[in-house]
Amino acid sequence: MSGIFLVAAKRTPFGTFGGSLKNFSATDLGTHATQAALASIDLDPQAVDSIFFGNVIQSSADAAYLARHVGLKSGMKLAAPSLTINRLCGSGFETVILGAQSIQLGESNIAVCGGAENMSDAPLSVAGNDARWGVKLGTGLSMRDALWDGLTDSYAKTPMGVTAENLAKKYGITREECDAHALRSQQTWAAAKDQGLFDAEMAPIEIKNKKGTKIVDTDEHPRPDATMESLAKLPAVFDRKEGVVTAANASGINDGAGSVIVASEQAIKEHNLTPLCRLVSYGIVGCDPTIMGIGPVPAIQQALARANLTLADVDRVEINEAFASQFLACAKELELDLDKSNIHGGAIAIGHPLGASGSRITAHLAHEFAYNKDSKIHVGAACIGGGQGIALVLERV
Repeated sequence: MSGIFLVAAKRTPFGTFGGSLKNFSATDLGTHATQAALASIDLDPQAVDSIFFGNVIQSSADAAYLARHVGLKSGMKLAAPSLTINRLCGSGFETVILGAQSIQLGESNIAVCGGAENMSDAPLSVAGNDARWGVKLGTGLSMRDALWDGLTDSYAKTPMGVTAENLAKKYGITREECDAHALRSQQTWAAAKDQGLFDAEMAPIEIKNKKGTKIVDTDEHPRPDATMESLAKLPAVFDRKEGVVTAANASGINDGAGSVIVASEQAIKEHNLTPLCRLVSYGIVGCDPTIMGIGPVPAIQQALARANLTLADVDRVEINEAFASQFLACAKELELDLDKSNIHGGAIAIGHPLGASGSRITAHLAHEFAYNKDSKIHVGAACIGGGQGIALVLERV
C-alpha cells in the first residue's frame, strides 16, 4: 500500500470499569481523542475528507450517529462523510484500513480513523416486543445485559472466556503460564510508563466535579503490584475445577477511545505533515468461532505475505491480549520472540474497551518508531469474537 501514511495518533487513558471515565459517552471519548490528534499536528479539521469510527456495545444515546458526531464536534466540514463500523475487537484496526482504502480509491486525502467504547454504560434493556405491546399479568419484564450479550457468541453458544479455555486445552497452556503472562503484562506496562513510553500517544482528560478538577493522564486498570501469589488465589471463572481464565489474566472491561489520522502523500506535502510511519499492508480472516482467539495468527500471516515479508523481518509485534491463554496460543503457533512481543504491557494490564483497542495498539506502534531507532517493521493484531482476526503492518519512513 504505497503512499498511505499515519501522521497522528492519540488515545485517552483507559478508564477502569465504573471508573473516572464512566460518565463520558463513547462519542465524547472519541471526540476528545480526535481533537487531540488534530491538535498534535496543528491540522485544520476542515482538511479532513472522511471519518471512520468503530464502536461495539453502542452504549451512548447517540451511538447510531457516533462517527458523524465525532466529526462534527471536532470541527470537520459538513461535506465530510462519516461511517460508524463494528468489527468487534478489531474495529480500531478496521477503521485504519477503511481510511487507507478511501485514499487509494481517490475519495479522500486525509481520513480520521478511530474507535471508542464506554463499557461502564452498557445498557440493561427490555426487549421492545416484550414491553411495547403490553405485558401479561404475572409475567413481568426481564432485562438483558448488553455487555454480557456482546461478550457471548450466540451462534457458537460460547462466551469469549470459554473460547480462551478451548485454546488452553488445544495448546496445552497451564494456569500458571497464564498467571505468569498476566504478571508480565502488568510489570512491563509499569516499566514502560516509568520510561514515558505512553506519553506521545496519551490525550489526558480533565474532569470537573464538586470537589474541583481532576486530570486523568494514566490508565486506571493496571495492577503493577500484583504477584504470582495474589494471582494464584483467584478462582477460574468458566471452569472452576480445571480452568485457566481468571479475572486477572483476562483483559479488562474499560472505557476509552483512540484516533489515528491517515494521509496520502499528496496531503503530507500540501499540509507539511511529518509521517509517524507508513501502512504497508493488512490482513483480515475468519476462523473457528469456538477458538476465535487464534484469529491473529492467520491474519498476521496474510498481512505479511501481502507485503512479501516474514516474521523474521518484524521488529515488534503487538497482539491484543483478550486473554492470557489466547495470546500464548498465538505466540506458540507463530513461534513469536517474546522479547519483541507485547513488551510494554497489553490489554490484561491496560484494559480492552472493545472498539478502541485496535486504535490504541496502532497508536503505540506508530509512536514507537520515534524512540526505537532500530525497528523498521511493526505488526499489530487482534482476535475478534465470532471467529475472525485482523492485522496491520507498519513501516518506518
